[in-house]
Amino acid sequence: MVVVGGVPWWGVVSSAATPVLLVGGWTVAAGLQPGSFNAVASTISSLAARGATDRWVMTLALAGAGACYVVTGLALRPAALPGRLVLMTGGVATVLVAANPEPAGGGGSVAHTFWAAVGFIALALWPLAARRPAPSAVAGLRSAGSASAAGVLVGLLAWFGAELIAGGGQVGLAERMLAGAQAVWPLALILACRRSQSGSASDPDQFTGLPNGVSIGLRGRYPSWSRRRVR
Repeated sequence: MVVVGGVPWWGVVSSAATPVLLVGGWTVAAGLQPGSFNAVASTISSLAARGATDRWVMTLALAGAGACYVVTGLALRPAALPGRLVLMTGGVATVLVAANPEPAGGGGSVAHTFWAAVGFIALALWPLAARRPAPSAVAGLRSAGSASAAGVLVGLLAWFGAELIAGGGQVGLAERMLAGAQAVWPLALILACRRSQSGSASDPDQFTGLPNGVSIGLRGRYPSWSRRRVR
């Protein structure tokens, strides 16, 4: 068995920071609004809209979370490259959402709506493109795990879309549920991959005299005096 491409420590930091930034950002920003802010009926974007009180809080939280998605995509080496690229695309789109706030008093913004749509769709579908059918992959990267994760995220995205179209009274709740789930899934995968790495490192069957991130199982396969060339 050859294992290549572990998850670096900074991937844990970036993936853990994403939900903290988002949840902390919309919680603090809501508390700074005058009067009573209805988080169930009001969107996250309204907290960063022009004219919102201390809009910089949610703006920085969105930009920081988007940057963390990009860093996490770089760190999630056990995932398939297409999925990592889609995740990073979602991160870039999130930064552009922060850079294109909604106008004061509502009314919408074409650029804001476009990048928000790209971000939400990318962050909902990336698990499908990240799947690794290999038996050695963590459960969340196998076909069943990836499909299940994408199914949940797409379901939440559909709920959010329905609330937006119908002008429902739970659009804020739906958006927060969707954004929170999208932020937590990369963290769950990163932690699972790190746990798998720790188990591999403690396996006595693994030959460790090789470059970082590469190991070969020897026991029961090759004589103790033999070596296998890694290409």
